[in-house]
Amino acid sequence: MSVLDWSVLALTLLGIIVYGVVRSRGSHSMDDYLLAGQSLPWYHVGLSVMATQASAITFLSAPGQGFADGMRFVQFYFGLPLAMVVLSVTFVPIFHKLKIFTAYEFLESRFDVRVRTLTSGLFLLQRGLSTGLSIYAPAIILSTILGWNIYWTNLLMGGIVLVYTVTGGTRAISYTHLQQMAIVTFAMAVAGYLTVKMLPESVGFVDALHVAGKAGRMNLIDLNFDPNSRYNLWSGLIGGFFLQLSYFGTDQSQVARYLTGESISQSRLGLLMNGLLKVPMQFLILLVGVLVFVFYQFNPSPTFFNKQETERLKQSPYAREYQLAEIKHQNLVTQRQRAVIDMQAALKTNDEAGQEAAGTILRETDDALKAVKTDVTKLIQKNNPSADTNDVNYVFLRFVLDYLPHGLIGLLIAVIFSASMGSIASAYNSLASTTVIDVYKRLIRREGSDQHYLDVSRWATIGWGIFCIIVAQFATQLGSMIEAVNILGSLFYGVILGVFVVAFYVRSIGGRATFWAAIVSEVLVVASWYWELTAFLWLNVIGCLLVVGIAWVLQRAVYR
Repeated sequence: MSVLDWSVLALTLLGIIVYGVVRSRGSHSMDDYLLAGQSLPWYHVGLSVMATQASAITFLSAPGQGFADGMRFVQFYFGLPLAMVVLSVTFVPIFHKLKIFTAYEFLESRFDVRVRTLTSGLFLLQRGLSTGLSIYAPAIILSTILGWNIYWTNLLMGGIVLVYTVTGGTRAISYTHLQQMAIVTFAMAVAGYLTVKMLPESVGFVDALHVAGKAGRMNLIDLNFDPNSRYNLWSGLIGGFFLQLSYFGTDQSQVARYLTGESISQSRLGLLMNGLLKVPMQFLILLVGVLVFVFYQFNPSPTFFNKQETERLKQSPYAREYQLAEIKHQNLVTQRQRAVIDMQAALKTNDEAGQEAAGTILRETDDALKAVKTDVTKLIQKNNPSADTNDVNYVFLRFVLDYLPHGLIGLLIAVIFSASMGSIASAYNSLASTTVIDVYKRLIRREGSDQHYLDVSRWATIGWGIFCIIVAQFATQLGSMIEAVNILGSLFYGVILGVFVVAFYVRSIGGRATFWAAIVSEVLVVASWYWELTAFLWLNVIGCLLVVGIAWVLQRAVYR
């Protein structure tokens, strides 16, 4: 990175932090610190909800996901708009009318303290682990760019966010989210535009989409119903609906965002805004990754995108084997480039036979390149057993550093950092609020001054920050971050959602039946994941239905 890049990066991040702290002055009460005094308009709510979900994982790993696997991941979000409608009709008015700080307070009034504590505990475990992944994702950037030790980088990334989160609370988070989403939208749009501009003059945007389609990367919709397929229309609509309903309806990091709305209607509008904009945003981010894939069809591509590991390999006893793999890789790249040119010519003349022949060569070359990459991955593992060998997370970063103009590099790195800061800050705040309201205030010290609980909230934020940084140190072997964080959420969200579904809609079921149903269901969900009985999105459906079904049986058979 150049001096210009570092200057853009530093000024962007400093501006976001200072703006958030300055605009949040006066957060001197629990209501201000945790809910921003419930004073924010709908667009604040909507952008804050989007920024909380759109972590660095979204802008670092999602383009890599599009590069490696095409557009099919977007189906993951198809259940989101419907989930926003359900939340707006049911969850939002109840939470607002109860004047609660956390979603789990409602569960005690409906059931008992055991259900409240169990559900908040599941949330704390899941969110604490997920936030560790959100810290690790941007730490990859600094580690790759500067060659810094990943452990110290995790500490730096997680620590920076604590500054304005501890200082300003929810109001600071919401104001910084506005700047983050504006920067993110601008920078990703420019990156997509420049990617197309850097293609050969004869290749326009539509031509690039044709090439991507022939290479199997425009696989937007899969109508096949297959429980073992991670991404298809049905897993997105059904499994995705349950996951998004649980995430936005029961995860305190999101509930806290729309509880800041100054009225029920403002919170509803914010959620509906998220439902309308999230799918197109995710589509465009994945499309950037697909365009990067097309770019590398016309230009030399790295054998392995994690440059740190390949540099180590060049200095290792396996250097000769790596050199031979590189030669084989470059020969295949040349073959791929010829096939792409043939494909372009066939497309322009509507030569279907030529298109099919070139497409076959492209797919065969793609498979051969994957085999070479597998060989290089094995060499990297031999040379460094602790290496991160899944380089999906490095694809977009490597492209940015190698090809985009200076200044924009700094801005895009700032995008990834600022997105991470937004989601991490929201997570810190929600972890602290749940700890103080649902555990400390309920079970440890029920009577205390507002200032006392405010101080405890700040200390809880620091404590969870330390925990999440520790988790980040163990995140190097999890592969694609955007998949890993959603798999982790799916282990817990279905069960948590099931508890809330019983609370809202099945009034005949009591607390004891719900408590034991949640425990049994959580064990069964983890077992289903461990033995790979189904794709992870369906775990959300399974968890929710298990809680409702088991609680219903227990209520009638045991707790009548």
